[in-house]
Amino acid sequence: MTEISNPHDKFFKEVFSRREVAVDFLRNYLPNDVFSCLDEESIYLRKDSFVDKELAAYFSDLLYQTSLKDGTDSYVYVLFEHKSYPEPLVAFHLLRYMVRIWEQDLKQGFSGKLPAIIPIVIYHGTAGWKIDEKFINLFNCPKELKCFLPDFTYTLCDISRFTDEEIMGVVILKTTLLLLKYIMRDELRDQFPKILVLLRELAGKKTGIEYLETVLTYVSRGTDRVDEEDVRRAVEEAFPDIGGKIMPTIAEKWIEQGMQQGMQQGMQQGLQQGILQNAREAVIDILELRFEIVPESTINRLNEIYDPSILKIFHRKAVKANSLEEFEQIIDLMIK
Repeated sequence: MTEISNPHDKFFKEVFSRREVAVDFLRNYLPNDVFSCLDEESIYLRKDSFVDKELAAYFSDLLYQTSLKDGTDSYVYVLFEHKSYPEPLVAFHLLRYMVRIWEQDLKQGFSGKLPAIIPIVIYHGTAGWKIDEKFINLFNCPKELKCFLPDFTYTLCDISRFTDEEIMGVVILKTTLLLLKYIMRDELRDQFPKILVLLRELAGKKTGIEYLETVLTYVSRGTDRVDEEDVRRAVEEAFPDIGGKIMPTIAEKWIEQGMQQGMQQGMQQGLQQGILQNAREAVIDILELRFEIVPESTINRLNEIYDPSILKIFHRKAVKANSLEEFEQIIDLMIK
């Protein structure tokens, strides 16, 4: 995905690529006993991405390398899910990406031990996260066979379940997480001025102004829950001394980005609609082939799904389901 079509990806990477933000995030959201194993001074960002191209519309990732306090090397892998509902196979995707990290590490030479990887999932969707955080629970098998299966647990940072008071961190991190929490919610219009007020202490610093521009650009491209007038009012309320000077510059950027975005979105929407329609028809074709008549209610439910990765899962389930009733139950389970 390009920068214009995926503002969540751009915002996440711009903010979490800052070392001080990354360290502050890990300090506050990793379990204390895990963070205490890391040599804080050695944490730095690697310029690598391991997310599949077809999933880049829904996931962003960053890889940090760090030394442990015992002197061995380690990685922290952060996967940011910018969908409105959780991905049921997120642990499976994590395992694939972790293997790619190890493969890359092996190309640089094998020291006899693989480095530990700490996987973190950041989620800010509106649907509650009800997915187990242990990879082994994706399997359905007798307990006697579980010793043959790979297993790990990822750390979940579900921003949507935190109260505003529970969201911790330095100003930039806290502002970022609050914005991610509300970006998909109708409450954004009311919360946005309160979020911007947090940035007042950075108003006199160059990094503060740069971050404010990053926030305003993200809001202008990442949501339709506020308009330009809402943003202007919030900025002038939060920064009465400089708000009037900042907004004209931001407005010019919005106009330029809007023109680019309009042309690109037209092409992308047409492509996306074709992909979705083909994916839905593939599921329906399998169901008709196996069960002859597919109820209109089932077709309507499939037409309400706008995530190709979910439709791909349903295609596999349609092949294996023993009945239409079982397939409907699978839909109920995954869409909840």
